[in-house]
Amino acid sequence: MKIGVGSDHAGFAFKQTVLAWLERNRYEINDFGPYNEESVDYPDYARKVAFAVADAECDSGILLCGTGIGVSIAANKVKGIRAALACNPEFASLARQHNNANILCIPARFTDAVTIEQTLQNWFSTDFEGGRHEKRVNKIEPCC
Repeated sequence: MKIGVGSDHAGFAFKQTVLAWLERNRYEINDFGPYNEESVDYPDYARKVAFAVADAECDSGILLCGTGIGVSIAANKVKGIRAALACNPEFASLARQHNNANILCIPARFTDAVTIEQTLQNWFSTDFEGGRHEKRVNKIEPCC
């Protein structure tokens, strides 16, 4: 499984935690940057990951910024993306289970390495439940 990963400068340090966890768990990684802590614009990296997921270059994505909100808004502008903010492991499970989210957004300023690793574990071990949720997820697609 190939995972696209990106962040802004606020998420850069914890992006290293994500990359290490993915490597330890033998995921193929496409790191879309940034590659240092210099100030950058989060929409640039959110779009890179979102387009890679939408175009099936990556199976899913992980984005980090200070709050996780900016990257989730930017990624959700791309058709076919369901980016979900997960500030704890339970949010990650529910985002997959109920919303079939394909990009996980992590709030770097409001978490820690242990929580991120638990969130990733939940994200990758949870499947979409389908059923009544599938009809709802289908209504999320852009209407215009």
